[in-house]
Amino acid sequence: MLRKTFTGLLAGVGFTLVGVASAAAEDLTIFWAEWDPANYLQELVNEYSKESGDTVTVETTPWSDFQTKAFTEFNAKGDAYDLVVGDSQWLGAGATGGHYVDLTEFFNKHKLSEVMAPATVKYYAEYPSNSGKYWAIPLEGDAVGWAYRKDWFEDPKEKEAFKAKYGYDLDVPKTFKELRDIAEFFYRPDEKRYGIAIYTQTTYDALAMGFENALFSYGGDLGDYSTYKVEGIVNAPVAVEALEMYKELYKFTPPNWGNTFFQEDNQAITEGLAAMSMNYFAFFPSLLNEATNPHAKVTGFFANPAGPTGVQSAALGGQGISIVSYSKKQEAAMRFLEWFIRDDVQKKWAELGGYTCSQAVLKSAEFQNATPYNKAFYETMFKVKDFWAVPEYAELLSQLNNRLGPYVVGDKGTAKEALDGLAKDWTETFTKYGRYSN
Repeated sequence: MLRKTFTGLLAGVGFTLVGVASAAAEDLTIFWAEWDPANYLQELVNEYSKESGDTVTVETTPWSDFQTKAFTEFNAKGDAYDLVVGDSQWLGAGATGGHYVDLTEFFNKHKLSEVMAPATVKYYAEYPSNSGKYWAIPLEGDAVGWAYRKDWFEDPKEKEAFKAKYGYDLDVPKTFKELRDIAEFFYRPDEKRYGIAIYTQTTYDALAMGFENALFSYGGDLGDYSTYKVEGIVNAPVAVEALEMYKELYKFTPPNWGNTFFQEDNQAITEGLAAMSMNYFAFFPSLLNEATNPHAKVTGFFANPAGPTGVQSAALGGQGISIVSYSKKQEAAMRFLEWFIRDDVQKKWAELGGYTCSQAVLKSAEFQNATPYNKAFYETMFKVKDFWAVPEYAELLSQLNNRLGPYVVGDKGTAKEALDGLAKDWTETFTKYGRYSN
């Protein structure tokens, strides 16, 4: 993985801990999914352990069973984990189920709504929406962006042919129309070259994240997060257009691309299959490692393009860190959070490879110039939206997959029929859970 230090960002910063040492050392366990950011977090917390005397272990499990394992422990009111780096969709269940410690006082004391990027506060920490109640500290910022083959884009012959066909210069797409044109242009099955790689898997949130990339940039939304109204929003004309565009992009993917997520989309670049590939920014570092990507030197990155009216947004990934309410070491966990939010620690977190949510770090020239994808990440993190964070989010996600999957991948029905069905499903679900007031 790329571990590039940004010059000057840590200059003059003494990475020492002041006032965090406790009288009696504690052993803390942070639970997270098994991926590179968790390894970076372990490196970071090793520094905390040296200075505080509290040993911190980042325990991981594969993404496929992360949610199941976490909530099995929560529902049993077990104390195996002191803190958890949970998905943003877990906030509602974590808060209303009594699994997370209320961090509102901590959040306000440290003015974290000003310190952290607004979207990370809104989607990683606050529940319910606009309530001013906080249950997590933004930890790992993430969103869906794009990788692309610079050498294909910059080939003079390709540029000439593209200009002749489409009437404008081949370049990094600024709009979804350009994204679609470029995907079509590089779609060459006879040469085993394809235009684009997108998310299509329907077992968790892959398809949802992919569709949201189009939906939000088309100016659409999933619903009104305050009133839970979805009819006329998730199936609005702009939403229908966005879904039609997403299906259009699917036409230009490699063969057998109907069950894909982050692993396959990175492989689309490493195996030389696609001109462009969507993925979470957290998975881009390996694309700059020549040991894992033979095309590392000619791989570039860009933020999700704008929709037809100029709106530019993207689907939010990432997680916040919460204190588990069943932990017997909550005071020690709170001390750890006091340390984690410090400016020097956030800078160190970014240097190690974590995606800090600190506005100061994100806006710094040092951070934006540290890697080829950091600037796109910075641009994206101030324009993102997220999925529903209500306790019944898993049902909502399953309903989305059941409606949109057959249309996008199976070529069944129309975009309007799929979204009308989804609006009906979600209205029934929100009614069942008493979300609507009379």
